[in-house]
Amino acid sequence: MTTIRGAVLDQIGLPRPYRESAPLTIEDLELSAPGPGELLVRMEAAGLCHSDLSVVDGNRVRPVPMLLGHEAAGVVEQLGPGDSDLRPGWRVVMTFLPRCGHCPACATDGLTPCEPGSAANTAGTLLSGAIRLTRDGQPVHHHLGISGFASHAVVDRRSVVPVDSDVPPSVAALLGCAVLTGGGAVLNVGRPRPGQRVIVVGLGGVGLAAVLTALAHPDVRVVGVDQRTDKLHTARTLGAHEAYTPDQAVDANLKAQVVIEAAGHPDALATAIQLTAPGGRTITVGLPPPDARLTVSPLGLVAEGRSLIGSYLGSAVPARDIPRFVDLWRSGRLPVEQLVSSTITLDELNEGLDRLADGAAVRQLITLPG
Repeated sequence: MTTIRGAVLDQIGLPRPYRESAPLTIEDLELSAPGPGELLVRMEAAGLCHSDLSVVDGNRVRPVPMLLGHEAAGVVEQLGPGDSDLRPGWRVVMTFLPRCGHCPACATDGLTPCEPGSAANTAGTLLSGAIRLTRDGQPVHHHLGISGFASHAVVDRRSVVPVDSDVPPSVAALLGCAVLTGGGAVLNVGRPRPGQRVIVVGLGGVGLAAVLTALAHPDVRVVGVDQRTDKLHTARTLGAHEAYTPDQAVDANLKAQVVIEAAGHPDALATAIQLTAPGGRTITVGLPPPDARLTVSPLGLVAEGRSLIGSYLGSAVPARDIPRFVDLWRSGRLPVEQLVSSTITLDELNEGLDRLADGAAVRQLITLPG
């Protein structure tokens, strides 16, 4: 049993501002040793993502108490019983959907989420069904199999991908969610060809990761769309060829063969559909509230041969795709570091949630006390 320090959510739906209601408390917890097929990881860095906020505000109901955090990287300190292809001292990227490798969904090459992995995430356990976290002897649930807002975590082997030591923690952490989701939607679903335009609607961390990944393709014109003018400026700074508000994009009659919606709002998805050219693909990766609804004209899809595609985790197979993103980063074509808008500590997480909810941050990177 190891004593760790981490950010615990005890009550969902507390009011804003979060700096006052303080939904996350930084506490000491007990962490059991890793079981078979698991590993103990000393956390190095984590990103604050809308998927964390969606648990805090109740858009994604999860069991509490829960230690949050799912976009993270760290160093292996201990292996559970049994054989492993990993070694202590290796850096690993956390991925928030473990893939069992055996269910029918895992045979779809990333198209659909792993069934046991999804069930474990909903239940707040590791893939085995185990809970390794306790507080004063009582269980504390895992967030998406990771619980990365902590000094250490026990995770399933199938929740991590090893990377070489030249990949810094600040880059490695973002590969497991923002880049895997936004960039994966580009690589695995959009697959833009030279001469095509890619439009990204919603320029948070995931959307801007999609922008960067699209820019890594030769001869592809990339357009960013967002309500916030500061996000448009960021997109241009990252290299987007054009950037518009939704009204400006619609008024200009912009069309693209690949349009990615990363805002998690039905209005953004409606805009993305409107911007999709005949024969094109609208790819939605944003996670709206469960009760959100959208009206779509089926005739527009049929008569123009357009596709509306949902993509969870960028339709990625992490063990395959994270090395692809590392190669792009290493070649200088995917400057992941530019997604980091600020660096914060665990004690500043509640203020970070406010900035995230206000849309005033891209990726806030948390330095961890491991």
